[in-house]
Amino acid sequence: MDITSDDIVNHICNKIKAHQKEAASLYNVSKTEIGYFYIDNVLPEEIASACYAFFPDKSEMRCLKSIREYKYVSAQMDKHHLLLEKVLYAFQHEKIVSLISEICAIDQLYADHTLYAGGLSLMADQNFLNPHLDNSHDAERERWRVLNLLFYVTPNWELENGGHLEVWPNGPKKESVLIESKFNRLVVMATHQTSWHSVNKVQSDADARCCISNYYFSPNSLKETDKFHVTKFRGRPEETLKNFILDTDASLRMLVRKIFKKGIRKNPHVYNKDE
Repeated sequence: MDITSDDIVNHICNKIKAHQKEAASLYNVSKTEIGYFYIDNVLPEEIASACYAFFPDKSEMRCLKSIREYKYVSAQMDKHHLLLEKVLYAFQHEKIVSLISEICAIDQLYADHTLYAGGLSLMADQNFLNPHLDNSHDAERERWRVLNLLFYVTPNWELENGGHLEVWPNGPKKESVLIESKFNRLVVMATHQTSWHSVNKVQSDADARCCISNYYFSPNSLKETDKFHVTKFRGRPEETLKNFILDTDASLRMLVRKIFKKGIRKNPHVYNKDE
């Protein structure tokens, strides 16, 4: 597809500006618990559709399968179609970062060119992501992870297909709020000490939910009560045994990080880009 990175940035900027007031209002209403907003039809339909058409097959991605999650991911963008890299990094452009900063009233936002835990995500039939809190920091523990940007590109993705984002304003033992993974929708969600979220199980053997994701970081945490933590998973309200296992798992991994500040191995989910 013959489109420049600047064209993509301008499309996104114009769409965000057109819905900036509504987005700020939604974020402000929800930020006492888990701040979030979403904007639909972010890119021209032909560009968003092309992102899906060029999305890698799950055989070309890294499979994460455990009791915590089951999904496919990739951060090595030079192995995939150039359009996907252009769209992903468009969300890191200073114009976009500045607009998101205004909407969420967060100073000093920084995008992450290494794509630490960002990049591409594919969820096929029976894939899921249990309730969890994202790791609180970047790879070097220098900045706080404060925003999660999710851009969905699967056309005609319906409610009954599952694979939708869930936020848990009162924790994973209470009720969740579902945010549909609609085609060409951008969801921006705050990440902090209580921003529990998940993805419900995909129930479609005909298609997969495809997502382009970014994280923004800041020198300051969103809440004064925030403390360093590893990614913490929990069971769903009905998963009592699984919840116990995952709670124990998180406690053990947190203990390791108290001893080894940057962990005992490097997270492989980063973009190792040749300069």
